Amino acid sequence: MSKEADRPKVADLLKCAERGVEVTVKGWVRTKRGNKNVAFIAVNDGSTIHNLQVVADVASFDEELLKQVTTGSCIRVVGTLVDSLGSGQPVEVQAREIELYGGADPETYPLQKKGHTLEFLREIAHLRPRTNTFGAVRRMSHAMAFAIHKYFNDHGFYYLHTPLITASDAEGAGAMFQVTTLDIANPPRTEDGSIDYTQDFFGKQCNLTVSGQLEGEIGAMALSKIYTFGPTFRAENSNTPRHLAEFWMIEPEMAFYELEDNMDLAEDFLKYLIRYALENCMDDLEFLNKMYDNDLIERLKFVTDNDFVRLDYGEGIEILSQSGMKFEFPVAWGLDLQSEHERYLVEQHFKKPVILINYPKEIKAFYMKLNADGRTVRAMDVLFPKIGEIIGGSERETDLDLLQTRMSDYGIRPEDMWWYLDLRRFGSAPHSGFGLGFERLLLFVTGMSNIRDVIPFPRTPKNAEF
Repeated sequence: MSKEADRPKVADLLKCAERGVEVTVKGWVRTKRGNKNVAFIAVNDGSTIHNLQVVADVASFDEELLKQVTTGSCIRVVGTLVDSLGSGQPVEVQAREIELYGGADPETYPLQKKGHTLEFLREIAHLRPRTNTFGAVRRMSHAMAFAIHKYFNDHGFYYLHTPLITASDAEGAGAMFQVTTLDIANPPRTEDGSIDYTQDFFGKQCNLTVSGQLEGEIGAMALSKIYTFGPTFRAENSNTPRHLAEFWMIEPEMAFYELEDNMDLAEDFLKYLIRYALENCMDDLEFLNKMYDNDLIERLKFVTDNDFVRLDYGEGIEILSQSGMKFEFPVAWGLDLQSEHERYLVEQHFKKPVILINYPKEIKAFYMKLNADGRTVRAMDVLFPKIGEIIGGSERETDLDLLQTRMSDYGIRPEDMWWYLDLRRFGSAPHSGFGLGFERLLLFVTGMSNIRDVIPFPRTPKNAEF
């Protein structure tokens, strides 16, 4: 391994028990202050929310060099690790050598030592990871991604890469980005005037995927338990704090799992992820709790410390109807629940996370298993405080005739989904799965209020910068 790979990070040095040892620090300057005799330089390399203080004796360094050590500049420091004389940090580095890797003009560098709005920081998404807030969010994003893979690996799942380019629409929603190599100014036409997709790259109309679920079912019908974790796309003109045009989804699919097994997995999975955050990201959580959401840590423990309530959709509608609350959106059997309804059930009525099941078939996707009543499907939504739905899933329909009828109701042609129907023709088995939006999870565990602030480069209507 290279010498550079062995160099301790700022996070390691702040925890180091040794004193009087020579260390090398590399990172970006957050602040510089001092007087004509001494300079105090706060350095951060992204490994922790905390900065490492570098103390430089002004007389020992070139004056021009120290002038260029400004907020935003990148430096290498060699010095001695000692107990800090000031409050706020356990150790500091007495600098012997400073090298300037790259300067940052104080007149034009946008991240000076002052408060910046989140809206402003979205405009400089290439620099915002250098702030405390977005450094914390990115570290927590990494921790959650690692925990997701670890959980599934430890529970016998296989990671499946499902296609990003697809000819199927998993949701029947139609809000998809088209993928084509045709000349959009002058596409080839058939005799009836429609676009001739047989001349396109794939020989048919294709889109960016909205979900890897259908292909995930293929994996589950051979490997028993699989999961996907990849980007998905929705061409919805939604300018809300909860919607993105490009986001990442975690979608496990399990053979032999019925609805009850699916609920058990979803609850155990979410509790594992949140416990992982509490056990491994506390410095960042405490910062976010202090700066953005004073109830954040308490809300995370609310999830890990409570059993999730299992509630029938019909019972949920009855509770909401009799609540005496004036909701913005109507409540009636047959209507989908809105975030305000979901949050009422979780935060006020049960005071626990809720898994709502058995929704009316008309408001759920074609692939969900029909219940014996013929009116509802074996769907499940996991509802959390503050954000409402965090997971959506179901037991899948395995009856070939019922599935074909549902597809017909949604206007899905059997010839377009012949391979999906084959899964019911050849060795079908009970199976279930769910989807968890990664950024929705990050909203919950970071306490941020806008989904554009938990993905590095948000893709939203009229915005594809960076």
